[in-house]
Amino acid sequence: MLGHHYTHTFLETAVASVNAGCNLELSYGMRNNVFMHIPQALAMGNITLQMLRDRVRPLFYTRMRLGEFDPPAMNPYSSLDLSVVQSPEHRNLSLEAAVKSFVLLKNVRGTLPLWARDLSGQRLAVVGPFADNPRVLFGDYAPVPEPQYIYTPRRGLEILGANVSFTAGCSEPRCQRYSRAELVRVVGAADMVLICLGTGVDVETEAKDRSDLSLPGHQLELLQDAVQ
Repeated sequence: MLGHHYTHTFLETAVASVNAGCNLELSYGMRNNVFMHIPQALAMGNITLQMLRDRVRPLFYTRMRLGEFDPPAMNPYSSLDLSVVQSPEHRNLSLEAAVKSFVLLKNVRGTLPLWARDLSGQRLAVVGPFADNPRVLFGDYAPVPEPQYIYTPRRGLEILGANVSFTAGCSEPRCQRYSRAELVRVVGAADMVLICLGTGVDVETEAKDRSDLSLPGHQLELLQDAVQ
């Protein structure tokens, strides 16, 4: 609310939020956050003690239903250890979820899916700033797993045994510096080209909006050069 100039101080924001029914603040990294001013608002009479209790009660009911106050022996997750993190079962489930979440908009001449048995004699070019950069493959609020578990498009195709040539064309999603000559060289020698474009958190994320829906920087030029 401060950013949108609805209020001018943390105290005003705390009063407006509590009066509106808000009872939880996302204040990561803020020691002096908005809701720390609630005692002052209460002392000044801007909010009542009963209103404050009404806001807090659902929070503790939710925490109780989640079992936060139960003895550890009653928590079924207490027996888990770090061995379950990135376990084969969980990785296979992630792969299944990824496969089932893809949306195919157009499949000209039945090009897809790519089968490993058909790739041995094919020369594939994988190009674009998202082709082999693990860092840009994750969205906002996403956990970043161990690098050994991250499969970029290039790495995935190489594992399938394909003869893969690669160039990013531009090293990051903003694509301010573009190497057209290198892209043309790689694409020109390929039987099939996979172009990996997009935005990523470098371009758009919470509190960082795009001014338009165009591909960033020279990405559209990269796409057009690859098609030509």
